[in-house]
Amino acid sequence: MALKLAILDDYQSVALEMADWTPVTNSGIDITVFTDTIKDQDALVSRLEPFAIVCIMRERTPFPESLLERLPNLKLLVTTGMRNYAVDIAAATTLGIRVVGTQVPSRSTTEHIWALILGIARNIVPDATRTGTPGDAGLPWQAGRLATGLHGKTLGLIGLGRLGASVAEIAKVFGMRVIAWSQNLTAEKAAQVGVEFAGTKQRLLADSDFVSVHVVLSPRSVDLISTNELQLMKKTAFLINTSRGPIVNEKALVAALRDGTIAGAALDVYDVEPLPSDNELRTLGDKVLLTPHGAYVTDDTYKPFFEETVEDVVQWLGGSAIRVLN
Repeated sequence: MALKLAILDDYQSVALEMADWTPVTNSGIDITVFTDTIKDQDALVSRLEPFAIVCIMRERTPFPESLLERLPNLKLLVTTGMRNYAVDIAAATTLGIRVVGTQVPSRSTTEHIWALILGIARNIVPDATRTGTPGDAGLPWQAGRLATGLHGKTLGLIGLGRLGASVAEIAKVFGMRVIAWSQNLTAEKAAQVGVEFAGTKQRLLADSDFVSVHVVLSPRSVDLISTNELQLMKKTAFLINTSRGPIVNEKALVAALRDGTIAGAALDVYDVEPLPSDNELRTLGDKVLLTPHGAYVTDDTYKPFFEETVEDVVQWLGGSAIRVLN
């Protein structure tokens, strides 16, 4: 009986186009592609039970111990990226499931962050629909919120790793002042990147016109920005989060946007993904710019993702798994 391989959460139905899968199919493996996300674990078990190999996209579908232990046929789990906090690596190891990953191109998220900053600052999405003439009742010309310029403004980076540093590089081109803070950042490290060390999270929030989040989700970063932090920000300031949803307390953010504590937010990540249709963030109009966790969803990211996924599967079949995570 042929081994069965599942590709999960291929929202745009492009996985089979991004790489040559014939080395896999020529090995006698049947491939099934799923384009939807299942949240109910019983339904997910029913779907995945026949598969020995499952290929997953970053953190779209979590694989906790409670799921892994119900998939006795699963032998290989391939994740895009070399880090996936939604997979219980220790449980997979105990259950004899090999977990492997792929490399991640470095520039796509930086580009998306600047699309969000410019989009929310310049009011791009709502203004794109304002094509009527002055006085129109429907979509009046230039009747939206006044745009915010970037030159001379302060960008505050919460986190100054590889991604934060690349965002800072572009901010300087726009003539922005850049400050940074994280729990491990020092003045010396900030100076190496050519940005100011804010000293404290409180100072960064109070000084910044734009705050962009670039820290990893962990127990100590959950609710790193909540009601008290949002109240420190300028009423004219914008918050950008492309890291992980729970780093910013969602209820506190909705409240801050409703009452004008801050001017707006641009988000690519959420507590629950896909973002539910009844989520309050969807009711805030021009105050938010919401994208569907797409910062890494580009052709030049997906191509190596899926090409290396194919390599991972072929190498595992040959008994010499590469890019091993456990």
